[in-house]
Amino acid sequence: MKTSPSKKHRRGYAALLLVLSTGSILSMLMVYAYRRAADSQSVQAQVQLRVDYSEKEEAILRSIVAITPNRAIRAMRAGSDASAASRAPMTWSSIFTESLVLANARTSISPNMVAAINIPNLRLSNSGDSALASPDRIFAAMPPETGFVSTGLNRSLGASFPVPLTSTDLNTNARDLLYPIISNSKIHGALAQGGVGLPVALNSNFNLWQYPPINFGYARPGENFVAKRNWWAFSVDVADHDDDITNIARAKRNFVLSIYEIPSQLAISSSSFMSLGQYASGSAWQNVNIDGGMFVGQAAVTGQTALSALASRRGMTLSTDSTVGGMNFGAKPFTPGVREEYQVTTGAFFPVSLASESGRAAFIPISRGAEFFDRFHPNNAPETSTISNTTWNNYTVGALQCAMRLDITRRVSATNATPTELRFSYLRTDGSRGQEFIQLTTAVATSLPSGYVKVRDENETHTFTGPVDIAYGAPGGFTFRHGISGTVTFNNATFGDPLVTVFKAGYSRPRASHQVRALPSGQLAIAVYPERLPGFLAAIGGAPVGPPTPVGPFGPGVLGAPFYNHSIAVNVDYSNLGPTFPTAPNIPCTDNDYGLIIEECANLTAYTRGFSLVTNLRTYIGDDFNDVAAIPPAGCVPAITAANPLGLYLPPCSLFTPEKRFGVIASPLTLALRGQIGSLAKADRVSAGEAALPMVRPLESRNREGVAYDSARISVNLSQIRHPAEMPPIVMMNWLVLLAERRREFN
Repeated sequence: MKTSPSKKHRRGYAALLLVLSTGSILSMLMVYAYRRAADSQSVQAQVQLRVDYSEKEEAILRSIVAITPNRAIRAMRAGSDASAASRAPMTWSSIFTESLVLANARTSISPNMVAAINIPNLRLSNSGDSALASPDRIFAAMPPETGFVSTGLNRSLGASFPVPLTSTDLNTNARDLLYPIISNSKIHGALAQGGVGLPVALNSNFNLWQYPPINFGYARPGENFVAKRNWWAFSVDVADHDDDITNIARAKRNFVLSIYEIPSQLAISSSSFMSLGQYASGSAWQNVNIDGGMFVGQAAVTGQTALSALASRRGMTLSTDSTVGGMNFGAKPFTPGVREEYQVTTGAFFPVSLASESGRAAFIPISRGAEFFDRFHPNNAPETSTISNTTWNNYTVGALQCAMRLDITRRVSATNATPTELRFSYLRTDGSRGQEFIQLTTAVATSLPSGYVKVRDENETHTFTGPVDIAYGAPGGFTFRHGISGTVTFNNATFGDPLVTVFKAGYSRPRASHQVRALPSGQLAIAVYPERLPGFLAAIGGAPVGPPTPVGPFGPGVLGAPFYNHSIAVNVDYSNLGPTFPTAPNIPCTDNDYGLIIEECANLTAYTRGFSLVTNLRTYIGDDFNDVAAIPPAGCVPAITAANPLGLYLPPCSLFTPEKRFGVIASPLTLALRGQIGSLAKADRVSAGEAALPMVRPLESRNREGVAYDSARISVNLSQIRHPAEMPPIVMMNWLVLLAERRREFN
């Protein structure tokens, strides 16, 4: 057999094929790995970018909560509507734009930080950085509406949104789309029925809302509280601004921004630094029962004090023996895990809270301090050119909200402060204002004040069954007597001859509800008698002090509500200069200032909408105050509590004064306090050089001479307000600002 020899190949041929094939495989694997790494990097970049967007969005939302109430206040201030430039900062566009700046949302590192680290040729490579120059691509109203926000006013946005308020003021309706408007013209109308706790026909101003699910415990989440809810809805999408670059698309998130107007309703309320559990003498509270929570700016709880709930803005200290909500927290309620353990073991809301614990929420107590008492304070001048039809001063100053006004307008001289003239102003039934000047030293007046009616001719006799004010004379000359009862003969022998050779007559009107008196110490004071006011007002043509039956609407500032003389401000008019004009009283009050006496005030049932008194004078309470039960308004059933064991309804009343004392002729031996107690003391030091603010002791009480009562002589039963009908005409106000997401599952 013949064989052929094998064909010879060049040396290394097989090795070359192996290398080429292996290299190809490795190259493909490397390309695959690179591609996987690139894909992974892209995914990671997208994840990081989405995280960046989420963090930016959260910072922006928190900024909106901080900015909006400031702009709502500015929209109520003088000059906010003076020009386009003055209006611009209050627009929703400006609010949202500023929120981007405040949140530092445009860059991952601020220009100041870049300058501080001073790295040459620094390049920022964060793909989330953006100019965000078009807020209208980030924020939008609810489709199909256009603009930045949809308002919760005059129409429903659907079941996933709160019920709206109602306004018939066209200016308010139009401007609420452009600015955050807080106005008394916004009320609960028919559209709100079913979303609030009470019939809107009787409770149009304030109503019952459910407290939102936040950690700040002004009330418990889900619990009814008295409020009015202003709200605006909008969507947010930070990614949309640059999605053509990033190729990142995020679902728009819908939010509702709310400003709850909350009249003070807790047992104790104050934005100041408050001491709880101890009097200034160092003795502990005794005979003190507090039903319900309390809010303070800052708190120091001492001794074995037991509180139901405590909410604070700036912190608190608890003694190791104190309890809140029945629990002792060892003086450290905010230690991590304490809240969680309490909620798990008790199933109840944590009774100790700080405003800072809720991220997209802010609680703002509106306290004007001493300005609240004084209509003539320079900061309380009338405000014009405001965006909102409710001005800031009229909204926040109790003295300006009062229907009646009683002022000391003249005095004898710079060295003799005896008042010579009073001015009394009141509302008529048509809303116009009546006014009379009371000359205190004039022996003979040329005309009769309003309200006097003829009872007898000259030389005739009349018997008065009760105290009245009487006059004798004819046009051109009259003399007066006050608080007269029994038989009176109207002749020259009794009154003197105020108008010689002219035939005269006798006149009378109900006894005046106010007069000038001197305290036993000699201090001059204005005396106010609330029980006299209904008859006195009826005689002079004033509006009544309340409706004939206890029905709504309740609360101040109700648009279209009837006019009632349910509140009175007592002030000193120091707006004029000269020796015969009085000067401004001091706060803290002194014995050289005028005082205020309140007597004949036990039965206030005629005030079916309640009664309020505001003054910048030290107030001496000379009688039992508001001690007679009234018929509850329709739908109001007072809760039976330890503070109100019989479930009585007392007319809602409030007294605002820089200092209260008990007793006029003599000091009472014991005191029984019930209702609510608050303080308008300053919350914070204005400057570093200012002296530290003293702690407010809410239960501190003094007698006529200014001596503090012993704790054993004081009994206190405080409770919180649970129904709008329990709100007095004049109240302190708070705002709760809340930004909450409207999730898809709610639709």
